Amino acid sequence: MRHGKKFNKLSRTHAHRRQLLANMAASLILHKRINTTLAKAKALRVYVEPLLTKAKEDTTHSRRVVFSYLHNKEAVTELFREISQKIAQRPGGYTRILKTGYRQGDNAEMAFIELVDYSLNTGNGKETKTKSTRRGGKKKTTEATPAAAPAAEQPVSETPATEAGKAE
Repeated sequence: MRHGKKFNKLSRTHAHRRQLLANMAASLILHKRINTTLAKAKALRVYVEPLLTKAKEDTTHSRRVVFSYLHNKEAVTELFREISQKIAQRPGGYTRILKTGYRQGDNAEMAFIELVDYSLNTGNGKETKTKSTRRGGKKKTTEATPAAAPAAEQPVSETPATEAGKAE
C-alpha cells in the first residue's frame, strides 16, 4: 500500500536525490525548458514551485533560502531578476509538463518541463483544429488565422505617374 508516501524517491538516496533535483531546478531556471523522464519532471515540479513562490518576495532571507536549495549563484540571480517579474501576478502553477513519448533505449516515458510564462510553443496563429460531429460524420479542418491578416499580394502594375515619366 502507498499510505503516507508523499514523493517519489527516484531509486536514489536522500543526498543523491537532493542534488539531482537541485541541478535540474537550476537548469530549468537557466534554460526555461528541459527534457527529462516523466517521473523526474513530476518530482522536479514539487521541488521547484515553492522556490518560485519564494522568489516573488525579493529579500535577503528569501534569496538565502532559495540558494540553499539551488546551490547555483547564476540561477538564483536569474530567478530573482527576470523570472520573478513575470510570475509576480500568477497565483501558482508556474510549470507545465508535456509528455513527448518514450525513450529509445529503455522505453522510459519522456517529458518536457517548462516555465509557463516562457513557453516556447505559444500559438503563432497557424494551428489547425479538427472538428467532428457527435454522429461521427465528416471531419472538418479549419485553419486559425490571426486577427490582422495581411492582404493577398497582387501584381504591381505601372501607375500613370511612371508612364508619364517614361514619356518624358
